[in-house]
Amino acid sequence: QVQLVESGGGLVQSGGSLRLSCVASGRTISSYAMAWFRRAPGKEREFVAAIDWRAGTTYHAPSGQGRFTISSDNAKNTVYLQMNSLKPEDTAVYYCAARAGVAKVNNDYDYWGQGTQVTVSS
Repeated sequence: QVQLVESGGGLVQSGGSLRLSCVASGRTISSYAMAWFRRAPGKEREFVAAIDWRAGTTYHAPSGQGRFTISSDNAKNTVYLQMNSLKPEDTAVYYCAARAGVAKVNNDYDYWGQGTQVTVSS
């Protein structure tokens, strides 16, 4: 089992920034891939960004390209999502996810966190 705990969400004005954190614990996760997804009200959950823990390779959805950056601190078993230039349409619950093997941009992840709310006011 892998446990994932997100933090860092909150209310921010349009144009502001937030950094989300996801702490992973449980099994050895050095060979896992980690990702961030989000679900806006009334919409399907969508991919935001992913990182291959061991290789450090990153993937970002077009919606966050140039504004969102995923990174990791392997010593702390923590993955971050730095979000800049936030827009009201970024309002959603953001979820951290993990899977054994390579990162994917679909929902094919084995473990999920509880989510953290991000609200961007106009």
